[in-house]
Amino acid sequence: MATVALHNGNFDETVTSNETVLVDFWASWCGPCRMFAPIFEAASEAHPDVVFGKVDTEAQQELAARFGIMSIPTLMAFRDNVLLYAQPGALPGAALEELITKVQELDMDEVRRQIDARAHAAS
Repeated sequence: MATVALHNGNFDETVTSNETVLVDFWASWCGPCRMFAPIFEAASEAHPDVVFGKVDTEAQQELAARFGIMSIPTLMAFRDNVLLYAQPGALPGAALEELITKVQELDMDEVRRQIDARAHAAS
């Protein structure tokens, strides 16, 4: 599957209507972003069951601000509409593959129980 351009109009729908979504926040002037792009693209081809979205932070400044993007590239991983990973920095291919595997292997019922327990403890 090729990468999908994400913007304010399709971001929420993409995340909520797909099981696993990886998002690359990037800009054309960013050297590390350009180095990470083919790695991200190759992973998108290897994992047709995962949506790989790209947010151009120059064109989508409001969306980048919504997620507090301060450094690019920043990679986020969502599963079942839950943000599981958000880190700046380009990953090597093997590390990206490991992240995808870990995200897909998570017991999301347990993740939701932990989120609920933290929310309950905080209130």
